[in-house]
Parts: sequence; C-alpha cells; structure tokens
Amino acid sequence: MHSAFGTNVAVLGPVGVRITDWVNKISDGDFDIKLFEPGALAGGYAYYDPISQGAFDAAYGTPGANQGKNSAFAFLSTWPFGPGALEFNAWLQYGGGVEIGKELYARDGIEYFYCGMIPPETSGWFREPIESLDQLKGLKMRFFGVGAKVMQKLGVSTQQLAGGDIYPALELGTIDATEFSMPAIDRSYGFYQIAKYNYFPGWHQQSTTNEVLVNKANWEGLEDVKKAQFEVACKANIGVELAEGEALQPAAMIANVKEGVTNVTWSDDVLNTLREKWEEVLQEELAANPDVQKLWDSYTAFHEEYKVWGEMGYLK
Repeated sequence: MHSAFGTNVAVLGPVGVRITDWVNKISDGDFDIKLFEPGALAGGYAYYDPISQGAFDAAYGTPGANQGKNSAFAFLSTWPFGPGALEFNAWLQYGGGVEIGKELYARDGIEYFYCGMIPPETSGWFREPIESLDQLKGLKMRFFGVGAKVMQKLGVSTQQLAGGDIYPALELGTIDATEFSMPAIDRSYGFYQIAKYNYFPGWHQQSTTNEVLVNKANWEGLEDVKKAQFEVACKANIGVELAEGEALQPAAMIANVKEGVTNVTWSDDVLNTLREKWEEVLQEELAANPDVQKLWDSYTAFHEEYKVWGEMGYLK
C-alpha cells in the first residue's frame, strides 16, 4: 500500500500505519499489508493509474488527488463552503456518497473506500498580510481541489502539489503562497518558517475525506474475512482521525505564534466575495460534468432534509 502522506506528518501520516497495524492485529498476523512512504512506489498523489493497472495493490490518499481523472473526485474529497465533518460523514455513509464514489472508481477497475475525515483547514499561508483581494492577482499559490478554481477567478495562478513538494517550492520561490491542511499538519511541513501569515477559516475545506483505493481484481480475490477485517479498520479510522485532528490544532496554533506567525481571520466581505466566486465555479462544474451533477443532486437532496435537524439541533 502506497501512502500519499509521509508517516511523520501529523494526523494524515499515521493513518496508513494505523490501518495496517489494526488489520494485522485483527487477523492475528494472517493479513499483512506493507505500507510504503511517498516516492517509494509512486509520487505522493500519483497513485491512480498504478492502482488501476495493478502495479501495486492499494493506496492511501484523498479523492481530490485524482481530480485530473474526473472532476467529481474533487467533490468526493471536499468543496468550498461545504458541510462540516458530521454532515459530510452522514451523507457519505448514509446518503449515497460512498456508493457514488464506488461507481466512479469502478470504471477504471478500482475499489474505493472512504477511510478518513479531517476537520477544517486553514485557507492559506502568505509571506505578507493580505489587505485586499487585489493583492492575490498574479500570485503563484499551491491550492487544492475545486477551491483552486475560485482562487483563479481572483487572478491567482494555482497548482496542486503533494505535501512533501510544497516547502521546497516555497523556499525556492516557485510558489509565493500555499494552503495544505490544518495547523498541526502544516506545521509538520514547516510552512511557518517561510510564510508568517496564516489565514482562517478554511472556506475551501470545512472537512476533507481520505480514501484507500484497491485494485478491484485484487480486492475481489481476497477472502471475505480479510475484506471484513480491512473494512472494519478503515471505518474505525474515520472517528479516530477526526478526533485527533480536532485535538492537535490548538497546540500547533500556539506554537506557530511563538515562531512569529500571525493568525488572521478573513473579513465577512472577503468571505462573501469568495462565496460569490464559488457559486460561479459550481455552476460551471455542474454544466461541464454529469458526474458532478449526479453527486451534487445526491448531496443537495440529503442536505435539504438534514437541515431540518442541523438548523434546530445545534446551537448557532
């Protein structure tokens, strides 16, 4: 199993280790999954084709890594101004999200598993404070998923880099700014050493999923008991990863401030502008890809019913 994230990276890194260890223990050593660091079998996000072709058995990553194959994969991972982790998790497991993911990946001989969820991310690390969105014009920035298209509407030149490639790009000036994940994860990569202004909230990723992909033929060749052992470990990780993600952020933010980082909150005006640009992007995505339309219809139907509970069950 390839890992898209180094095992030394907070929150994301331990997932592959956790799942493989649990499977080994559940099976009493009968089911061994060997985990490989990014670059050993493939580049961090470059695992779709090797899994499809059977070059190796499995990969742990995030669906947005595969958006070049189908833009709907970005939505399976996250989208701007999207749901929080609880609602997203509910739709995936009980509203049809996982079934849509399985259908999309099966086209290329891949078995898809929703195996993790993380809380909100930060929305960017910048070298200088952003006083106006006009400052973003011409900026070269690493940005993930469909949110990158929102930034492009503001004049940002975006590229999607795997986590391990971001720091060198920042250091060399290949990119001017970046977003990647939550403060604890970003701290693992050392962004705070170069970019001293960290912006919140993560409007583009209020929650984000992880996946394990398995070559479909190899998956179907497994005994039923091994399939069950893997699926139990995969589902168990969702809750553990989400809890760890929530628990580690405060200390990371405090440590960043001690290193000279300023945590900044976007104004309501900025967030309103970003939301307007997102609405434009969404309509373009829906028109361009029927798979996105199918996913969006599924989520929207779920959300319309869910909000009866969501708007009354929680304190505002």
